[in-house]
Amino acid sequence: MPLPFFALARRGIIFKYDIQLSAVNQLKKTGGMMKKAIILSSGGVDSTTCVSLAVDRLGADNVVTASIFYGQKHKKEILAARKVAEYYHLRHYEFDLSSLFQYSNCSLLEGSTQEIVHESYAEQIEKNGEGKVSTYVPFRNGLMLSTAASLAASLFEDDDVDIYIGAHADDAAGDAYADCSEPFLKAMGDAVSIGTYGKVHLAFPFAKLNKAGVVAMGLKLKTPYELTWSCYEGGEKPCGTCGTCIDRAAAFAANGVKDPAL
Repeated sequence: MPLPFFALARRGIIFKYDIQLSAVNQLKKTGGMMKKAIILSSGGVDSTTCVSLAVDRLGADNVVTASIFYGQKHKKEILAARKVAEYYHLRHYEFDLSSLFQYSNCSLLEGSTQEIVHESYAEQIEKNGEGKVSTYVPFRNGLMLSTAASLAASLFEDDDVDIYIGAHADDAAGDAYADCSEPFLKAMGDAVSIGTYGKVHLAFPFAKLNKAGVVAMGLKLKTPYELTWSCYEGGEKPCGTCGTCIDRAAAFAANGVKDPAL
C-alpha cells in the first residue's frame, strides 16, 4: 500500500512523489554474492538517509561509508558522519581533498573571503537568477564520486558495488548545483562503470525527490536524524537561517514532525 502523498512547492513547481517500500526492501544479489555499497556520507539529512536505505537493502555487513574533508569552515559534518557509521556499526573511511580547493573562493571554505548567505536557495535564485550559488564547491561531487569509485574498486575488487549519493531535486533546482543534476550523475555513472570494468555503479535514489520526500523515506526507515548536522555554520547549535538550515526545517515541517536534531 503506498505511503501518504506529500507535495512541496518550490519556486512555483510542485514535486510529487509516492514512495513504495517494496522497492526499498528489495535485496540485490549478483552471481550469488550480495552487492556491496559505499555511501558518500556528509553527516547530513540526505546522505544519512542513503545510509539507512543501503543498510535496509543490503545489510550492514555489506555497507561502508566514506566522508570527504574539502576544506570547509568546520568539521561538524565529519563528526556527524562518524556517529552515523557508529550507529549502524559500519566501516568508515575519511579522505582529505582540501588542497584541491585551496584556490576556490566558495563561501563554505575556510580561506574564503565570502560570508555564508543567510537566505533560502529559492530567495537567492529569485534575487540573482538561475545558476550556481556561493556555496557551490567546484566539481566537488565529481571528485567525491571519483574517490569513492577508487575506494570501491580497491576494497571490493571482485564484487559489484553501488556508490550512493544523496543528491535530490531541490539541489539541482535553478541549476544551483550543477553536479547534483541527473544529467551529471548519469554521466558520472557511465564514466565510473567504464573505468571500473563494469564493477562499480552510481546510485542516486533521490534524484526525482525533493528534500521533504527524502525525509519521508528516512522516517519510514527510522533514520537517526538526531545524529545529523546540516548547518553551514559551525556553531554549537544550527544557525537556522542559512540555506541548508531553511530547507531542512521546511522538509521536516512538510512531514509534520519536529526535527529530532533540535
